[in-house]
Amino acid sequence: MTYSAPRMNPAESRAWLGLVSVSQLLPHVLDTQLLRDSELTHFEFTVLSALYVAPDATVRMSQLAETTAATLPRLSHVCTRMEKRELLQRVPCADDRRATDIQLTSTGRRVFIRAIPNHIELVRGLVIEGLSPEQLEALADITETINARLSAHTGT
Repeated sequence: MTYSAPRMNPAESRAWLGLVSVSQLLPHVLDTQLLRDSELTHFEFTVLSALYVAPDATVRMSQLAETTAATLPRLSHVCTRMEKRELLQRVPCADDRRATDIQLTSTGRRVFIRAIPNHIELVRGLVIEGLSPEQLEALADITETINARLSAHTGT
């Protein structure tokens, strides 16, 4: 009996390989720019962004892990590094003594705000300006669909 491995058709393969390539290259380029300009990784920028928009600039550690798509151990390790740089601080959760909240510090707020212009410039240059308005709308629709399916698959 001969076994035939499943294959993608050319359109599926082109789309899939394009998505994989972007998902592998983009984080490296974003990290490079942010590290050079702000001494932040893209993940640290994402953490600061989540804190910046949160009420009282504070988020429960478990919620921050979910928001940033990180495991609690990874987030804890990154928060420890960021805490040493005084970008954020851990505080006891007012609602649940077993939980820990992460709070943006004034230093973290300043670093984040200073990082935004160059980061937006890079994102616009790499992605947004290279797309027509129709392509940008299609990209938003596509990523929303994929994100919803990923969330359903992971149960988040």
